Amino acid sequence: MEERGYHVAIVEYWHAFARQRRDLFGAFDLLGIGPDGTLAVQTTSASNVSARVKKLADLEAVAAARKAGWRIEVHGWRKAGRGWTCRVVDLS
Repeated sequence: MEERGYHVAIVEYWHAFARQRRDLFGAFDLLGIGPDGTLAVQTTSASNVSARVKKLADLEAVAAARKAGWRIEVHGWRKAGRGWTCRVVDLS
């Protein structure tokens, strides 16, 4: 995201009492502001992209983010040789 010109913040957090990670609005791991406005991202492994797309489709927060003009993407990561590759699915 930074290579695309965004200022990025990690917006998921560790809930110590419940011992689990919590996403912003139950949907987003990263939030960026940049040349195309606000970008909210759910990150996952490449094999879980379709499950995350399905999860986000039903959330009210995602609909509200769209109304506010936010772009929404799911980033699916997988190991490729010695590096990593990212599959981006735009849900805007």
